[in-house]
Amino acid sequence: MDRETALKAIKENVKNENLIKHMFATEAIMRALARQLNEDEDEWGLAGLLHDIDIELTNADLSIHSKPGAQMAKEMGASETVCHAILVHNKAHGEPCVSLMDKALFCTDPLTGLITAAALVRPDKKLAGVEAKSVRKRFKEERFAAGANREQISKCSEIGLELDEFIALGLDTMKSVAKDLGL
Repeated sequence: MDRETALKAIKENVKNENLIKHMFATEAIMRALARQLNEDEDEWGLAGLLHDIDIELTNADLSIHSKPGAQMAKEMGASETVCHAILVHNKAHGEPCVSLMDKALFCTDPLTGLITAAALVRPDKKLAGVEAKSVRKRFKEERFAAGANREQISKCSEIGLELDEFIALGLDTMKSVAKDLGL
């Protein structure tokens, strides 16, 4: 499976532009993590890119979400590792994160929302002026970007990263694709 196949499937299944941008942000951070952890960058990127492909199909029903997405990825030719990471990024199914990729996708998914929210409260609504220390400060504010699960983000320790390091990596990576994210 390649990125072009994934992008075609996303265009067919996802209409919400903000969701697509979230998927791009997740892909970018997963690729950066793969580089840092000496893992397969393309495979990790695919997991990030495809992880929410079924959100509109499932009407964001968390009791279902990620099961059809994992199946769709499998049918497109994604590896079992990618499909499992897609499945377990939604903790509602009670499936444990086993592989490093599983754990990375699990903590990366909500981080993109926290970083995006930190950019959107700025007057220019751009990532360029956002600093890691401001994201870290916002992390402590439970009401800020309340949907960005802090406990889940903190699981970055399971992939060998301290929270500050993870936030900085995520922010720097999202800045590198800011144009694609509209931020």
